[in-house]
Amino acid sequence: MTVLEETTGEPTGEPTDARGRVAELHEIRAAAVAGPSEKATEAQRAKGKLTARERIELLLDPGSFQEVEQLRRHRAVGFGLEAKKPYTDGVITGWGTVEGRTVFVYAHDFRIFGGALGEAHATKIHKIMDMAIAAGAPLVSLNDGAGARIQEGVSALAGYGGIFQRNTKASGVIPQISVMLGPCAGGAAYSPALTDFVFMVRETSQMFITGPDVVKAVTGEEITQNGLGGADVHAETSGVCHFAYDDEETCIAEVRYLLSLLPQNNRENPPRVESTDPIDRRSDVLLDLVPADGNRPYDMAKVIEEIVDDGEYLEVHERWARNIICALARIDGQVVGIVANQPQVLAGVLDIEASEKAARFVQMCDAFNVPIVTFLDVPGFLPGVDQEHGGIIRHGAKLLYAYCNATVPRISLILRKAYGGAYIVMDSQSIGADLTYAWPTNEIAVMGAEGAANVIFRRQIASAEDPEAMRARMVKEYKSELMHPYYAAERGLVDDVIDPAETREVLAKSLAMLHTKHADLPSRKHGNPPQ
Repeated sequence: MTVLEETTGEPTGEPTDARGRVAELHEIRAAAVAGPSEKATEAQRAKGKLTARERIELLLDPGSFQEVEQLRRHRAVGFGLEAKKPYTDGVITGWGTVEGRTVFVYAHDFRIFGGALGEAHATKIHKIMDMAIAAGAPLVSLNDGAGARIQEGVSALAGYGGIFQRNTKASGVIPQISVMLGPCAGGAAYSPALTDFVFMVRETSQMFITGPDVVKAVTGEEITQNGLGGADVHAETSGVCHFAYDDEETCIAEVRYLLSLLPQNNRENPPRVESTDPIDRRSDVLLDLVPADGNRPYDMAKVIEEIVDDGEYLEVHERWARNIICALARIDGQVVGIVANQPQVLAGVLDIEASEKAARFVQMCDAFNVPIVTFLDVPGFLPGVDQEHGGIIRHGAKLLYAYCNATVPRISLILRKAYGGAYIVMDSQSIGADLTYAWPTNEIAVMGAEGAANVIFRRQIASAEDPEAMRARMVKEYKSELMHPYYAAERGLVDDVIDPAETREVLAKSLAMLHTKHADLPSRKHGNPPQ
């Protein structure tokens, strides 16, 4: 048996037979699995972080991980690199299973070169990404790296370019999930931004293009790493992060849950499960949850809980643009994407951030064959100079484009208000919804009755002896003529007005009918969506 030299990892003697060579192989593999040193592992734990291999074990089914290029080492020279050539080169790549389905993974090992990306490191990632695309299976990146390896210069930067190109090639083909478990700075942050979902862990993970020191040097502003690019910042303010958790174990468990709701690739449907929640379960509580008075708020999340299987759903971007809800759930065992206005926040209006959030979610659902159910209670777009100057027209058009471009089954349900352009944008029948339902409390109109009456009957109101009484009378008249619950149904713009308590059954049966829907888009290279 040979003995590995402590600093270089090289064998100190030459084995003379097959048994000796096998023993040497096991020794080398054991060293690669162990990592650089116990001291480096202790430093990782001192930061409250798991090692790369521990993270992979949490993500994948026990015993399923198959590593690729474990013995890869860099070939760079200069700046002392030739004396330090650890196996794996700071990234662990391979595949395994999550609930029995294949998933590809790469995990930065911060203990080796701080997880920094060099040429060999990047080549390993390129290979596993190519394998994931070819196999048609999800790719999960466990990110914990210090950016490009400075000692390797432009070769490291070119490695990032290869990752970005593959992220783009895989977009809409296989699910891509980025799990941020440490620092991610500079150009490295663009790879997670190109993926479908970004997870972060509070306190230990950060993302930014320029760090606090550069910000201070350029602008004079002083800020901490977490204040600049921590999990809460990206979950609440920037919208970069879809999910934020307090610890790595919970974070990775939620990644597994998300994978259970997604198909392997764009040629498959999401996995269906047997539901023990009856589809004909009545939900009489909905009659009390949603007030008939359109000016009274309520929690749309409770409506969703009442309708979906077992009240379970996974909300995406829960803390960003909270005036709209985007969630994955199941109805009769079938995965659906839910887009819903949230009357508790800004009365459920659409604004720039809500439009972007929902548009991205609709595109993801359409890419991965997830039917879309839209719950409407929207009074319009948020008015204001900031919104107009910020490009609400351009951003609102993103949501409109996403819905119009989606070919998956689409069902919309109007609970209460559905006013103006916001009604059209939120998957109305006129932009291609397959089925449109409404509750008896629905109000579909160009605008609210009060505003409409002020425009249409302004002369009568102004010349009346009692303008307020005349205004009240005209509002009532407008409502009775153009905003009664059956006005849209009488004109074929709503397929049916349903009992709210039967919503779950109606949606389940509609989804079952639409399961085999097929729709083709016009032949083109790609569209040119609003940016």
